[in-house]
Amino acid sequence: MKHPLRPRPRQKDPPIVSTPSSLPHRALVVGATGIAGSAVRDRLLVDGWPVTTLSRSAGAAVEGTTHVQADLRSATDLERALRDEHPTHVFFTAWSRQETEAANIDVNAGMLRDLLAALKHTRVEHVALMTGLKHYLGPFEAYAAGEMADTPFHEEEPRLPVNNFYYAQEDELWAAAARQGFAWSVHRAHTVVGHAVGNAMNMGSTIAVQATISREFNRPFIFPGSETQWNGVTDMTDAGLLADQMVWAASTPGVENQAYNIANGDIFRWRSMWPRLAAYFGVEPEGFVGEPRPLDTQMADAESEWRSIAEKYDLIEPDSTRLASWWHTDGDLGRNIEVMTDMSKSREAGFLGYRRTERSFTELFNRLRVERLIPGATEQPTRG
Repeated sequence: MKHPLRPRPRQKDPPIVSTPSSLPHRALVVGATGIAGSAVRDRLLVDGWPVTTLSRSAGAAVEGTTHVQADLRSATDLERALRDEHPTHVFFTAWSRQETEAANIDVNAGMLRDLLAALKHTRVEHVALMTGLKHYLGPFEAYAAGEMADTPFHEEEPRLPVNNFYYAQEDELWAAAARQGFAWSVHRAHTVVGHAVGNAMNMGSTIAVQATISREFNRPFIFPGSETQWNGVTDMTDAGLLADQMVWAASTPGVENQAYNIANGDIFRWRSMWPRLAAYFGVEPEGFVGEPRPLDTQMADAESEWRSIAEKYDLIEPDSTRLASWWHTDGDLGRNIEVMTDMSKSREAGFLGYRRTERSFTELFNRLRVERLIPGATEQPTRG
């Protein structure tokens, strides 16, 4: 049975805009402290782009970038901050979690609308927007609750009959493209594995914190999700691969004005992946047994336990809530449906990037160790 809510109507069909790249490229990355935005920023820097980042905070200095401080929820502040900026390409990866989907629509579609309006004084050539598979699954409050397309999901699937801030953001993107004459792309990622501190949706570091606590207190490493997720086939998205696709779509003639799925290209089952992640951390894996065992319950004492671990091993982040998002990983792994996405559209268009998901995890874990966010494999306590 379909969900009773009706979709937010589109203002018009997406525009087909041609904007030849006659200007020197200059990027504006919105959300550059997050998993996706930081990967986009780093990819652009490697490619030699001048990069400006925008966030509400002052932002840590990153070599090769300039930073603009502005409140994305304030049209006036965005106008002030961007009046002297002239990006040719905008990469929008920011979002703000709200209590209801109506509020998500109001805030997140509004942030994109106001940011693009604040750039109406300059010639923007391309805007790349990151969304996700909730485009096919529905928003948090109606997640996988109605009739959905079969997996793997394809970009041409019609919108679900439910209000969804991803739909609202697309509508704002298309309306601004029609007014301002820029090309666009939309990038629908599955669960993203990447590096960020203080991010609200971060399965990789969430698993790292769970496994570290399991090892420290000699507990099993318990899979928190459903039987369907434990046994079924799924995929994920490496943040670096997402960045590669966003830059490719923004800078390759002939592939613009499209929505693209983005996933690593491999598929796996958690019943095989979980023991391999456990082996990395040296903990005993425990799979699905009878019913889901959510992390929100498993990790009820995580804040105090993590503070003790951080002090013992001299880690730089004692606040577990800045590394782990139990609710988000519970949502992903608790689903009772198979979720994976088709990558044929962008492959046929020429994007052939690929990542092995297990390596996405282990490379992230290695980086977390190097940066003193989790203890090393054989590390001895520095205190206590």
